[in-house]
Amino acid sequence: MTNGPRYGTAPTLAFERNAWALGHDVVVGVDEVGRGAWAGPLMVGAAVLPRDRRMNGVRDSKALPEDRREALFDRVAGWCRAWAVGAATQVECDTLGMAEAQRLATRRALAGLGLVPDMVLIDGNWDFAGTGNTVRIVRGDARCLSIAAASMLAKVTRDRQMRAVAPNYPHYEFQANKGYPCWRHKMALQAYGPCAIHRRTWVFMDSLSWDMRARRPGLAEDQDDGLDKDEDDVLAEAEDDVLAEDKVGGLAEYEDGGEVVVE
Repeated sequence: MTNGPRYGTAPTLAFERNAWALGHDVVVGVDEVGRGAWAGPLMVGAAVLPRDRRMNGVRDSKALPEDRREALFDRVAGWCRAWAVGAATQVECDTLGMAEAQRLATRRALAGLGLVPDMVLIDGNWDFAGTGNTVRIVRGDARCLSIAAASMLAKVTRDRQMRAVAPNYPHYEFQANKGYPCWRHKMALQAYGPCAIHRRTWVFMDSLSWDMRARRPGLAEDQDDGLDKDEDDVLAEAEDDVLAEDKVGGLAEYEDGGEVVVE
């Protein structure tokens, strides 16, 4: 008999303890969310954990369902010695490119801590902080507790922002997909073109209209599924185009609080 759902192996404080033993006081875990999204900002979380208090349940944000992340958010935020989330808007992602936008969001996150980092622990093998005191950890969000905390704080912050703007762009269902790729998101793009918060530099966006047709008034709302009745017809036509385009492989949607990835 189990005591409840498990969400994978828990990350540890091993990396932080090694840093503390070397005399580094402010050890910051850093992770990004939203880099692969078609819409919305890229965000970077930064978290500094206390040495003398522990907390159970923290995992890489991708390993937890949305309701679990939301339930843990306030506890994780209150547990951290300091935390911050920095963002690069979709305009900055397009203007600067994704690499520089991620660096910008990271600088904003670190500046928001109110502390000077002695060591920065980064998820992955690319040093996007560039502070000169970084340690790169492959699969760091699953292995390092401060990176996992930063991942969760950034993920919930971004998800909340996407849910908040979703009513302004109802055709794209941002409350569910959070701006990430999925079938219905691509169908909406085929049918209506991108909206104001879509990133224009994805290659397939070049063939889509930017006339903001998604804001056209006058469509009757479908009370059964929240879609406009006329919109259902439009999406059905777009689905045919998507299926023809992605016969093999293509987009695969995963249930992770609306987050989806491309295979």
